Amino acid sequence: MKQPDFFKRAMEEQFGEESSDLLLPPPVFSTLPCEFTAFDRAAGMLTARFPVREGYLNPFRTVQGGILAGFADNTIGPLSMMVALPNVTRRFEMKYSKPVTMDMAWVEVRAQLVSCEGRVLNFTAEIRDPDGKLVARAKAAHWLL
Repeated sequence: MKQPDFFKRAMEEQFGEESSDLLLPPPVFSTLPCEFTAFDRAAGMLTARFPVREGYLNPFRTVQGGILAGFADNTIGPLSMMVALPNVTRRFEMKYSKPVTMDMAWVEVRAQLVSCEGRVLNFTAEIRDPDGKLVARAKAAHWLL
């Protein structure tokens, strides 16, 4: 599943003609490119793989935490649009477990819709290294418009 085409098709399926009002694919995918590797609408799950690039490093030669948050957000956000009505992020939090270094070619993000309570959608995401070890976790609450 190549990221821009897959995401654009999914948005067209979800929003129909209204998708023409959306900026697809979003320009942020140029800065933080990924490949979507799995999508299960019924399970509310989306998985994406992000390359580890030198331009993402901080002075300690590890990927900056904000970039990892961007990876999680760039997986939760598309998932939210593919499984629900239009919505926006209301709260987002990260918990880091392990640094990401250049010896990792990529990291994988698995985002999941965990609940829908009224107008609030709750998501989680796990970021894992190529060996499957947990790097970080994210939680997000989205507000249905």
